[in-house]
Amino acid sequence: MSWIISLIIGGIVGWLASIVMKTNDQMGWIANVLVGVVGSMLGYWIAGLLGFAAMSGIARFIVAFGGAVLLIFILGKLGMFRKKA
Repeated sequence: MSWIISLIIGGIVGWLASIVMKTNDQMGWIANVLVGVVGSMLGYWIAGLLGFAAMSGIARFIVAFGGAVLLIFILGKLGMFRKKA
């Protein structure tokens, strides 16, 4: 059951990150879930390297959101998203 909740929260995090990074029109719901889940793992990994342990729900959401935004930024620099004309 917890993996279902992780996928739902990952989808929400990925969707919000895609709105902030203005890639929402280029991403479907599967991409939002993948970016949310992988971005969350990236965010927690970086937070761990910096010595930050997100304990509260809000702090965990911010770390996950930041990781998803960073992942979209990296994917954009690698050419995964087309530029708007």
